Amino acid sequence: MAAKTSFETALKNLEKAVDQLESGDLTLDEALKVFSTGVKQAENCRKSLQKVELQVEQLLQKDDGCLYRETFDGE
Repeated sequence: MAAKTSFETALKNLEKAVDQLESGDLTLDEALKVFSTGVKQAENCRKSLQKVELQVEQLLQKDDGCLYRETFDGE
């Protein structure tokens, strides 16, 4: 089983893939590999963000099922 990549690592890998693709220095085959890697990293980021969003919603859900907003002050 592969180790789970953190959001931060996946984001850095995605940014690296974008930089490589934007450089225009890759062959078509290299660009396809880098693009594929970038898509996987973007999916990892999306899944991580969805998981966190669900956790936040669960924490903010009232007993009656209604969601409420709460200011986060960072402390």
